[in-house]
Amino acid sequence: MDARETALQVLAEQERLGGWTDERLAAALARARLAPRDAALATRLCFGVQQNRTLLDFYLGHFSRMSLKRMETRVRLALELGAFQMLFLDRIPHSAAVDTSVRLARAGSRNPRAAGMVNGVLRALERALDALPPIPTEEPAEELSIRFSHPRWLTETFLGLYGREGAEALLAADNEPVPVMVQVNPLKGSAEDCRRALEETGARVTEHPWLPGCLCLSGGGSLEGSPLFREGRFTVQDPASRLAALAAGPRPGMRVMDLCAAPGGKSFACAMEMEDRGEILACDYLPRKESRIREGAKRLGLTCVRPQTADGRVFRPEWEGAFDLVLVDAPCSGLGVIRKKPDIRWKEPEPLEGLPEKQRALLRNGARYVRPGGTLLYSTCTLLPRENDGVTEAFLAERPEFTKEGFVLPGPAGEVPGGSITLLPHIHGTDGFYICRMRREESA
Repeated sequence: MDARETALQVLAEQERLGGWTDERLAAALARARLAPRDAALATRLCFGVQQNRTLLDFYLGHFSRMSLKRMETRVRLALELGAFQMLFLDRIPHSAAVDTSVRLARAGSRNPRAAGMVNGVLRALERALDALPPIPTEEPAEELSIRFSHPRWLTETFLGLYGREGAEALLAADNEPVPVMVQVNPLKGSAEDCRRALEETGARVTEHPWLPGCLCLSGGGSLEGSPLFREGRFTVQDPASRLAALAAGPRPGMRVMDLCAAPGGKSFACAMEMEDRGEILACDYLPRKESRIREGAKRLGLTCVRPQTADGRVFRPEWEGAFDLVLVDAPCSGLGVIRKKPDIRWKEPEPLEGLPEKQRALLRNGARYVRPGGTLLYSTCTLLPRENDGVTEAFLAERPEFTKEGFVLPGPAGEVPGGSITLLPHIHGTDGFYICRMRREESA
């Protein structure tokens, strides 16, 4: 199975069975055992089609007599893969993009005319590349929805939050390929040693421009299969998650609770900052996630992380006022990580409306575990204000013994005197992420 076949299979499975494209892709690449270059192409094709589907279908619809919605799934995907290569990948000849899409359509359809139809549509698109059909511009939300392949409700939301220029920059950043970011485990060697070892595996490695201990990787195949990964030399983590841990201010000897810990990234980041001295109670309500945290801590050699199955909304009297630092990284709509999970953008908005109530419940409960004088950190990976400032401001109005506390982060985030910040992909180069640090009064 080659890169294009792998990409089509992953996209077809995702449509048929649901789930997330990145997870299905990782499993497919492990099965296919593609060379690093082919694995990179399969990844680019999968993400590229998901990130640009509305735009691809807009153009393809102008050259196809049959509605794309009426086509067999694999035939439509063959068209989208071909169109994506022709529109976005300069190094692939158009003839190769067309020929491989025709082959995929022929293999994926019982209709003997499907391959000819795919050939005709893509050849027509090729002839029109210098004069593509114009995108309607009368309504900014519709134009951005087509151009950047985001649902209209989301483009309207971003226009309201950031204006035309900011919304366009954010939507463009959502569709840009991003390198894999890893945080070096300082307990098992220096960042320079890890960089050299990764380069020896064939990966292209650069140091992050402003976050110490962070490396940016491309090429080199699956990280999970790397001996360096199994040895715990690094953990895969976006700089935004690392910055949330830094904002919390963990120190050696602290007693820390991570209320919604799975898969464990922030617990691990805090443990590294604490030099593996102290205690981190890493909670999640699913036993299988507790096992995953335990495996990650063992791989990284972190003995201070203690996983436990616990529902973050259910009060445990034995934990009341017992922790120097409590992290509440609340489950959220995830709209800050669209660039890594492109299918998140297609979530229906209605089910998301109930999230703030659940987030407030988690924050209220987590606050009961903070000792007087201790720190409470709330974070999400979304950009919707109702899940961010809306949650923390409502909480602070209820609990006056907590107040926001300023902090300082490296890089463009810098000093955050007001105690909360929303990191943005097009400004900070990170996932979209909200961080709010609060301090409990000593006399509380």
